[in-house]
Amino acid sequence: MTAATSLILHGVKISGHVHRVELLLRMLDLPFEFVNAPAEARAVADFKERLNPYGQIPVLEDGATIIADSTAILVYLCKRYDTQGRWLPEDPVGAASVQRWLSLASGEIAFGPANMRAMHLFKKPGDPVRANAIATRVLDFMNTHLTGRQFLAAETPTIADLACYGYVAHAPEGGFSLEPYGAVRDWLQRVEALPGFVPMPDSPLPAAA
Repeated sequence: MTAATSLILHGVKISGHVHRVELLLRMLDLPFEFVNAPAEARAVADFKERLNPYGQIPVLEDGATIIADSTAILVYLCKRYDTQGRWLPEDPVGAASVQRWLSLASGEIAFGPANMRAMHLFKKPGDPVRANAIATRVLDFMNTHLTGRQFLAAETPTIADLACYGYVAHAPEGGFSLEPYGAVRDWLQRVEALPGFVPMPDSPLPAAA
């Protein structure tokens, strides 16, 4: 299905949640407009009333349709525009496998490596010891799972890989080393080699105290 010219992605480039959506848009070869939406823009009444009452990103506009939440947007784009069903399997086992990794992306990966990055770079309050423990557990799990596998949920890449990529790839920005996780690092390289891939920008390191 041909994409409408009205696809608009609201977000910021250094957000892993936004990046996963941008990756799928590019890999589906969908033209879109990117609208920068920093925190101050999301706090205004117009954003909350029209796009997302929680003031969160990403938000996708597709004509009159507005979708918030990154994994919801990934599913929407697959159902709306992925006519070959490449990125979201239709069979029960394949769909369940993808959903498992979407849950990890919104759960352990968000609470572990993503939270460590937010605390380190953006001074978000939190418990770094707990976040490190969560990151270690989920990266241990991913490394074991990826040993002997090319991708997370299927033999070919799916939205599971796109959803998990950004915050794992940028875990070192939160002080979490990927050195012990060879299978994960190999998987990151495979995602980065996909046609249409664009990197998520590195965030500037905070000034030394």
